[in-house]
Amino acid sequence: MDLQSGKFYWPETINRTANYKSLEENIECDVLIIGCGSSGAQCAYYLLDSGLNIAMVDSRGIAEGSTATNTALLQYLGEKFYYELANTFGEETATTHIKLCEQAISDIEKASQQLEADVEFARRDSLYSASDQEGIQKLKQEYELLQKHGFNVEMWDDNKIASHFPFQRDSAILIKNDAEINPVAFTYELIKLAVQHGFKVFEHTKMIRHQIEDDKVIFYSDKGHQIKAGKVIVAAGYETLDFRKHINLALESSYAIVTKPLDLSFWYRRTLLWETKRPYIYTRTTKDNRIIIGGLDETTNIPEERDNKLISKKNQLIKEFHSLFPDVPIEVEYYLAALYGGTTDGLPMIGLYDELPSVYHVYAYGDNGMVYNMVLGKIIGELVTEGTSKHAALYLQTRKSLHGK
Repeated sequence: MDLQSGKFYWPETINRTANYKSLEENIECDVLIIGCGSSGAQCAYYLLDSGLNIAMVDSRGIAEGSTATNTALLQYLGEKFYYELANTFGEETATTHIKLCEQAISDIEKASQQLEADVEFARRDSLYSASDQEGIQKLKQEYELLQKHGFNVEMWDDNKIASHFPFQRDSAILIKNDAEINPVAFTYELIKLAVQHGFKVFEHTKMIRHQIEDDKVIFYSDKGHQIKAGKVIVAAGYETLDFRKHINLALESSYAIVTKPLDLSFWYRRTLLWETKRPYIYTRTTKDNRIIIGGLDETTNIPEERDNKLISKKNQLIKEFHSLFPDVPIEVEYYLAALYGGTTDGLPMIGLYDELPSVYHVYAYGDNGMVYNMVLGKIIGELVTEGTSKHAALYLQTRKSLHGK
């Protein structure tokens, strides 16, 4: 699958010291994880102390798929508004999901503290601003629900926004204790930690077909080698769709730029910025004082159409940044166009099918992929080790909305 194009920033931030061979023989294991990007690595994290014999494979190198272009804003609110999720699934279910996402950020923080290298995890507040009059009403509903359920948020008016930022917005929600991270460093270090716990890792090993044999699943590589496993977690990012598609999943394209380092003293607490319009623009900073600006999503999932827009999108993103910070000169050093996926109902998804009862498909799709990976990874870890998880029904593909769909 053609996932992305451009000049990527995150891969240049790590010193890769560990390489893993490709699969060169037939093996057996208790659990096979297909995918060594952020999704597979975060699933692996919840199995570190399971005592199971676990193998991981990836058709590329570690973190060389969509993880390489993930802009890694860690937020517990998503593209679909909280109140919209409540309208679709009920307030209790929506609130459970938001709280699980909030906890997932803390889990990422805890995981980052266990790693040998600095993965640039930092707590950041988010400013979620109204793009227009409709956005003001949406934020009002959002704030009321967030406050009702005890989330740490503040409602800012135009004067307060103007006292902290150079742009004008009529209202915004300040969301406390979101975060940011280096997704490639985090994934790379999680894989290293998994190896230290006895996991076998194989790069450049593409799994192309499978069969069921008794109570085992056998996956075959494109070079004819096989892995026989009791359970399988397909956590291959958007390429999970190569193994199993679902009507609830949709792919489109997104864009981002990364500036050269600059003085960021003008940026209030390096707050994450996003807005109510769809598609929205978002911005964050990095540890080495760069700015990431992303958004301008397009509905196309055709790589040629996506890539043909890259230069014009790059220029548009520069203009969008200057509409927020008109007096800040920037130079773009990295820019990208990438495949981007979401679910039509707004929740990430675990695919578990009757004909493949031992195979879990991870669809952590949406604007909050790393947070969703942590939520789904914990649930799948519980399903693998305990056979049950209290929150699994919320994310299985069999879930139903209040409207029966």
